[in-house]
Amino acid sequence: MLSEFSEVQGQVKVLCEERSNLLDTLRQLEAANIEAETAGIPDGEYQLTKHEFSSLGRGKYSEYSTTESSDDIEKQELEEVSDEDGTSFYDTKEYFTEPTSMTEAAKYSEKHRRFNQLDSEEKMRADKQVCSSGYPHIERRKKLPDPVEKEKGVSLWSMIKDNVGKDLTRVCLPVYFNEPISSLQKCFEDLEYSYLLDRAYECGKAGNSVLRILNVAAFAISGYASSEGRHCKPFNPLLGETYEADFPDKGVRFFSEKVSHHPTLIACHCEGRGWKFWGDSNLRTKFWGRSIQLDPVGVLTVEFDDGEIFQWSKVTTTIYNLILGKVYCDHHGMMHIQGNRQYSCKLKFKEQSILDRNPHQVQGFVEDVSGNKVASLFGKWDDSMHYTTGDGTGKSKDRITSSNATLLWKSNKPPPNLTRYNLSSFAITLNELTPGLQPCLIPGI
Repeated sequence: MLSEFSEVQGQVKVLCEERSNLLDTLRQLEAANIEAETAGIPDGEYQLTKHEFSSLGRGKYSEYSTTESSDDIEKQELEEVSDEDGTSFYDTKEYFTEPTSMTEAAKYSEKHRRFNQLDSEEKMRADKQVCSSGYPHIERRKKLPDPVEKEKGVSLWSMIKDNVGKDLTRVCLPVYFNEPISSLQKCFEDLEYSYLLDRAYECGKAGNSVLRILNVAAFAISGYASSEGRHCKPFNPLLGETYEADFPDKGVRFFSEKVSHHPTLIACHCEGRGWKFWGDSNLRTKFWGRSIQLDPVGVLTVEFDDGEIFQWSKVTTTIYNLILGKVYCDHHGMMHIQGNRQYSCKLKFKEQSILDRNPHQVQGFVEDVSGNKVASLFGKWDDSMHYTTGDGTGKSKDRITSSNATLLWKSNKPPPNLTRYNLSSFAITLNELTPGLQPCLIPGI
């Protein structure tokens, strides 16, 4: 029995050596490919790969099996590395010790993975509590009121089949295609994660300018999180119509107004703790038969009390499968966040392909005035964003695939009582009449 155990142990050691040689070869090939790439963000997906000991013996040896050739081992290892599809994010470095068995190795890896995820989530909750400290708690509704009457479906194709290639802002659609908020209120949805700007202000005040722009970038991305599953259009407000929101529990006050009818132009302004946010919003829409393309026009600005300013424009949004198939939306294009001081940020929203099994990817980097990359960030616009920092001397892909990524932002969970509008928990409260607003209404309304 002891001799058999020694034989198996020797086989495992040989396998570890073969695997180490294979990984070294892969790193050399990857380095050669990176050097051949042009400057910018590559189209490939950035992933954090976690190497677990449990994958070493998967399907390779049984207790009484004979030793396989080194060529077969390398081929099988290469297939396992290329088949890794899942993206795992970690905010601490991992240190592995050799376990006594493969079963213990799997348990150890799973336990370590859960610990890292809990650690990231606990940090995020702690940051939210710090940013929201001192704000009063206001109980808000958790669901929309029940509809008075049952809504009737209308064929979208019958309404817009004669408007292919035209601007849909001039096409009248039935109310069935609207969600129960207006475009004025939808602008305020970008402030759902305003704690990121609170945190950016504190980071800048502490002298960490890199972390400030990283939080601003996360804020710019977070505005798209609520668009997943939202296929209805907001109501078009009247010319001169306004919307005002006072959320003391978030520490923000917001005001928006429709200032132009054709083209539709909405201006907004928001004040938070140590920062101001303003911008104008306009959409150029085109209908292409099976999809609608929305090209935003306008600039969004964040100014902190210390004078630092960041500006950016939104990316293109396309809604697919309007006639046949499951309707879904995707955001794609480049977003440039320009700062008036030392740092700026470039983000790439990857366009989703038909066979893409990992959609909604966002990749980007922060660079200084000299063009040196000092940090990289990556993730999904509907889920979370992570970042890594560096001195700007290495390749961006090397830093992104490292295991020291830190959680920057994570989207809120959807409400338990979803309707066909798929509004977020924050959007449900946008036109809620809270007790504090009741005395402000005009008598008789």
